[in-house]
Amino acid sequence: MKSTFNRRELLQTGAIAAASIALPIPILAARKKSVLVFTKSSGWEHDVVKRVDGKASIVDQTITSLGGKHGFDVTATKDGRVFDSKDLHSYAAVFFFTTGDLTTAGTDRNSPMSPQGKQSLLDAIRDGLGFVGVHAATDTFHTQPDPENGSNRYVAHGDKSDPYLRMLGGEFITHGSTPRLQTTYLLISDPKFPGLEGVSSPVSLNDEWYSLKDFRTDMHVILTLDTEGMSGKPYQRPPYPITWARMEGKGRVFYTAIGDRPENWANAFFLNLLGGGIRWSIGDVNASLEHNLSQAAPGYNAIPPKPND
Repeated sequence: MKSTFNRRELLQTGAIAAASIALPIPILAARKKSVLVFTKSSGWEHDVVKRVDGKASIVDQTITSLGGKHGFDVTATKDGRVFDSKDLHSYAAVFFFTTGDLTTAGTDRNSPMSPQGKQSLLDAIRDGLGFVGVHAATDTFHTQPDPENGSNRYVAHGDKSDPYLRMLGGEFITHGSTPRLQTTYLLISDPKFPGLEGVSSPVSLNDEWYSLKDFRTDMHVILTLDTEGMSGKPYQRPPYPITWARMEGKGRVFYTAIGDRPENWANAFFLNLLGGGIRWSIGDVNASLEHNLSQAAPGYNAIPPKPND
């Protein structure tokens, strides 16, 4: 009897084991992708990145809100030492609203990037880290020499531009001052880009508009600035790109020049566009990357007249 009992027990145990093998393995919840928001100002510090009384800036709050809406985590910092940290490789994308030479303490006196940290960032992007630049990201790491209001800003440097700017796809020259803010039209070059679904071209928007140069010819233009009727020498040029996407190696790079006015960080058009750019940069959505610079902005390489011309 004992041996029979053991045999039955063995058979039952085997059946249970076989059943457990056949059961599906529980799928663990996917870890959220994370975006590093970097807002150090070594040059001019914009109101939207200022932290008043220790409170999160408008940019920090807005990107965190977009993360909650679209399912990605956000870490915000002004400390340039993060780019020397192994933590850099834990992010799906880096978001820049920055100014000046970030390897210097500069205006906001926060810890700068090291030259090695800058190179680590560029290497990480080529290896697949996403990058999102907004507004003053093109007013960062200017091609040297760069004396304040110097003529070097009005020279096209091409492949001799600073490596950061080559990665980003363009460089800030100047913006209008009288008036500084203008309402103009944005021409939608790609109405299918994530966040622009259902938006009709053109879009009227008021902001501080950057005049840009040294566009990478492999970019995919998303929005073009309609310069017709705008006031000031910075806009005495044909329409040019103000929002684009491109690949830097394996890294998805998105930039938009919108974002100076605090009010625009509550503008539905801008927030949808920005949300689409971030989601594309971290690989959650796809988009066309057709090289359309010459078609979208045939006069893109024009340089505006200098102030004293």
